[in-house]
Amino acid sequence: MSQEPPSLFEPDDVGRPLADRLRPESLEDVIGQDHLLGDDAPIGRMVAESRLVSMVLWGPPGCGKTTIARLLAERTNLVFESVSATFSGVAELRKVFQSAAKQREIGQGTMLFVDEIHRFNRAQQDSFLPYVEDGTIVLVGATTENPSFELNSALLSRCQVFVLKRLDEEALTTLIARAEEATARELPLDAQARHGLVAMADGDGRYLLNLIEQLQTVSGTLDTSGLVELVQQRAPIYDKAQEGHYNLISALHKSMRGSDPDASLYWLARMLEGGEDPLYIARRLVRFANEDIAIADPQAVQQALAAWDVFERLGSPEGELAIAQAVVYLATAPKSIAVYRGFNAAKKLAKKTGSLMPPANILNAPTKLMKNLGYGEDYEYDPDRPGGFSGANYFPEGMNPQKVYRPTINGYEHIIGQRVAEWDRMRAEIRGQEERADTEWPDDERPDNGER
Repeated sequence: MSQEPPSLFEPDDVGRPLADRLRPESLEDVIGQDHLLGDDAPIGRMVAESRLVSMVLWGPPGCGKTTIARLLAERTNLVFESVSATFSGVAELRKVFQSAAKQREIGQGTMLFVDEIHRFNRAQQDSFLPYVEDGTIVLVGATTENPSFELNSALLSRCQVFVLKRLDEEALTTLIARAEEATARELPLDAQARHGLVAMADGDGRYLLNLIEQLQTVSGTLDTSGLVELVQQRAPIYDKAQEGHYNLISALHKSMRGSDPDASLYWLARMLEGGEDPLYIARRLVRFANEDIAIADPQAVQQALAAWDVFERLGSPEGELAIAQAVVYLATAPKSIAVYRGFNAAKKLAKKTGSLMPPANILNAPTKLMKNLGYGEDYEYDPDRPGGFSGANYFPEGMNPQKVYRPTINGYEHIIGQRVAEWDRMRAEIRGQEERADTEWPDDERPDNGER
């Protein structure tokens, strides 16, 4: 009777998770981070000189942060101490600092690896400062969050930040090959399903190896649908309260501003797949319509409000189509920030001019005293004038009229611009003056055109 083929993960240390068994034993075995670990790369050069500085490793889950820290300590002959910010406090840190100080007395350096360092509060982060400063420890922090948001500036100034990449398809394929070599068995997947497995991992090597472990009891060969039935695909990495949230809404905003409906729909889908509140997106669409389109297409804000209303009535998933429709409308609408710029210029002008009174002739005069003071005197009612236009001055007395709204030639605003230009011509003719000068925008007055 023939023997059963060996199971996928039956060798020697069957009790150890595959991710642990395949953990690289040298820096050369680490995949996907050559931009940091290569011979001419920043960390690679430090290792060659046996000189490490305190650092923060910032990257997505499963890209090798912990492994790299361990291997750096081993390569540079440092004692490796590890704590997790999730479970440790100042008391545990003091013990490590005391131990490191004793090691230092006998000429031995210490690396302190802090997993999820962003979870330490400001006081806990401050406790590292003197020991990093005097070289008692080489601090290596690992974080999935943007250090500039999560770590205090004093600690950041003492550390170099290195950005690790999510593992690409080539790196994940290499990891699959290593798993097959370690287990002496190919994955029970057809070619298309192998590609599907890589896509499911979404750049996370540890997650990929955990998925592979779920295949250990499979007999026969699975296609893509069989793979999906067997393993559960995780949601895309997206923290609604952290940097991922702001990155994706910025990407959606910029894609709509750049008139790219395809990219806009993609970022919308990414946000919804990540669990973003659709009503948050709907509110941002209304804001976008007012700021980036405005009068260039007066219907834009109505489309955005309609999408918001439809979603509140239908909910998910049906209401999401209304949001998608609004995204395409806004992305393909003509753009103008003339109103936004004009309002900012008007606010700056209002602060500068203080409490100047309006011209008396455009003020109502409900009392005899006000009439005696000239309120409403010689007011010209525009609808009764030829062309419905009087050309009167509506700026404060003693203040030169200013140009704050400058229509663009985009969309409907082109018509408004022609209308405003004609009024300016008529106003100059009526007053017997030259048309008001068109002032340039000084650099310090130019409104912010970035994500608002």
